[in-house]
Amino acid sequence: MDKVDSGLIKKNMSTIVADSLYQQLVSSFQELDTQEPSHLTTLRQEAFERFQQEGFPTVKNEEWKYTNIHPLINATYALSPSINPDAADVNKANIPGLDAHRIVLINGQYVLAFSSLEEEIGLVVKSINEAHTEANFEKHYAQHADKSDNVMVQLNTALNTAGVYLSVAKGKVISKPIHIVHVAMGGEAFFAQTRNLIVVEPHAEVEIIESYVTMDGTAHNVHNKVTEIVVEEHAKVQHYYLQVADATSHYMMHTEVYQAQHSLYNNYNCNLPGASFVRHNINVRLDAEQVESHLYGINLTADKQLVDNHTIVDHMKPHCESYEWYKNIPQDESTAVFNGKIFVREDAQKTNAFQQNNNMLIGDKSAVYTKPQLEIFADDVKCSHGCTMGQFDDDALFYLRARGIGEEAARVLLVHAFAFDVTSRFSNEKVRQYIEHLVEKGLEKSK
Repeated sequence: MDKVDSGLIKKNMSTIVADSLYQQLVSSFQELDTQEPSHLTTLRQEAFERFQQEGFPTVKNEEWKYTNIHPLINATYALSPSINPDAADVNKANIPGLDAHRIVLINGQYVLAFSSLEEEIGLVVKSINEAHTEANFEKHYAQHADKSDNVMVQLNTALNTAGVYLSVAKGKVISKPIHIVHVAMGGEAFFAQTRNLIVVEPHAEVEIIESYVTMDGTAHNVHNKVTEIVVEEHAKVQHYYLQVADATSHYMMHTEVYQAQHSLYNNYNCNLPGASFVRHNINVRLDAEQVESHLYGINLTADKQLVDNHTIVDHMKPHCESYEWYKNIPQDESTAVFNGKIFVREDAQKTNAFQQNNNMLIGDKSAVYTKPQLEIFADDVKCSHGCTMGQFDDDALFYLRARGIGEEAARVLLVHAFAFDVTSRFSNEKVRQYIEHLVEKGLEKSK
């Protein structure tokens, strides 16, 4: 086990044998031996009690209606798998032409040997297990995500064993993007729980790019990941999720964003063919005046892949703006789910909120389930939401082919045109080019 976790869990949980993942988790929590402040131990206890009361979500829960996790949890896993950093090929996550700092997490464990942060005064990066004394950790850890109704957050709070803490000091503008590479690897099936905390202090700016990759030969793996992001006054955050893992990987993710006055948070969520199962809850809380948030999503799915994005944009105070645009392109027998909620609270007058979900189905067996929602409790607002659903435009394809463009190139052109409204808003040109290239590859693979 990597030394960053050696003090957290003394018992090798991979040796636990039980009838199901739930029984394993109960047993491992009972044997948990931590070296952390007592209030964190209490936090774990309270969270696990809430998880036990509710259990894993089922399709009877409206929020999980189209996303059945029971095939994933009706099995046993290594809960604290050993890692071999020497066997990891982090270049699998390379983005051509991108000059960035790099942070590498293998099954959630921060591996300093692969990370390159150079000298960035005002930037603090630590394993989550070594950040207990940091002021921002003490102030914000488990203070935001745990207030959501996602029971998987409670499980993560109770039993997370790894992750990263990142803090950007007041007024600091990070010189180049920070590329966080999440590597899944291991020869035996494993269940990993990672907790990340990112705090951007007043007037600071940072661009964070997160890539998810799987090493060749990796066994069936499931990840329960929680990330809390705090954007203080006048701070700016550009944040990318690039899901390019392999089919053996399965992700249940929760991102909770808390924004202060005059802050800006932009999220770009991209899921490409690969990971068999992705469920991502992204919640943004606008808890001050003059706050701005943008959420963009591109999801190109293939084979029997399932990608489920649930978003909440919660306008809690007046004079705030949010803009959300998700596009789904399911192919083959894959399924895309979008459930987006905008709340405008009673005090949130002068809110400007926009939400749009567009879907293009490619293939007779692909499916989309979409549910855009808007709940307004204020009377002086400007809000809109909408959804479109359609199949591949055969007439447009014929038009292009009649002008000498091959079928494959024509398909790519049409999908690029469909996705352009979202990709054109990417603030990082290198990431935009990278994603557009992966979309092209994903279309070619499904032919």
